[in-house]
Amino acid sequence: MASAETSYPYVAIDVAEDEADEAGARLFELGARGVEVRDETTLHRGVSGKVTLWAGFASEDEARAAIGELRAAWRPRAEHVVGDAWRDEWKKHFEPFRICPGIVVAPPWRQAPEGAGERVIVLEPGRAFGTGLHETTRLVATILAERAASVAAGPVLDVGCGSGILALVALALGAPSARAVDVDPEAVGVTRENAKRNGVTDRLAADDDPVAAVPARYPTVVANIECAPLVAMAPDLAPRVAPGGLLILSGLLAEEVAPSQLPDIRRAYAEMTMESVRRDGEWIAVVLRAPAL
Repeated sequence: MASAETSYPYVAIDVAEDEADEAGARLFELGARGVEVRDETTLHRGVSGKVTLWAGFASEDEARAAIGELRAAWRPRAEHVVGDAWRDEWKKHFEPFRICPGIVVAPPWRQAPEGAGERVIVLEPGRAFGTGLHETTRLVATILAERAASVAAGPVLDVGCGSGILALVALALGAPSARAVDVDPEAVGVTRENAKRNGVTDRLAADDDPVAAVPARYPTVVANIECAPLVAMAPDLAPRVAPGGLLILSGLLAEEVAPSQLPDIRRAYAEMTMESVRRDGEWIAVVLRAPAL
């Protein structure tokens, strides 16, 4: 007898367009492993006049708990997707794109256009976060490109690496090596596969060690996660930055969207100097400098 296909638990909500980023961030805070946006422009439409967010959770219990924490006005509800075919549907719409000046990201099933002086990163996100299309990822990649000379001066640490996209960007910019860590073993596997696709397995190490267990200090550290975990991990993350080194944090919402997030980051990393705050849409990234010896 054939075995039943796996059913994946989801939480769906309907929000106004100007609430979508805030709602997405809230879903991640509640444990979502990924969030899909559906509106009038996407392959799978949302509710007319609204943006529908579909958030995947690891278990039924986590999905139900999240529903209890969401605004009733968003109509939070449980949904299920059966089987794996849906996971490949998005690939039809993932085309090569420029993630930052000088670097193009292309999936293995698409030929990247040739551009003078451009480097190509071949990326298969799999089930990990990080196609490079999200504003937070572009923000960090752009900051790395603008500081390419510093990035090339030493190894880079990518915390919450997802697909490994930011570690790969750093290597493309000349970093001699990178270490990528993520609490999700599946993300670690995807990062290793992408390192192999790009011929950098000798320069990119990936594992699921907690950041507190990373012994070295790095001149450049990036963490594109979310505000709450970035604040919580500050006592472990800040010491991973070498004296005088850079810490680039993203996954943060702009102050008018989430007024407390930037002040929370400032307090959590008070011993570091905030050099700049960059914005793309409703998302921001901050650049912090560790004290010199």
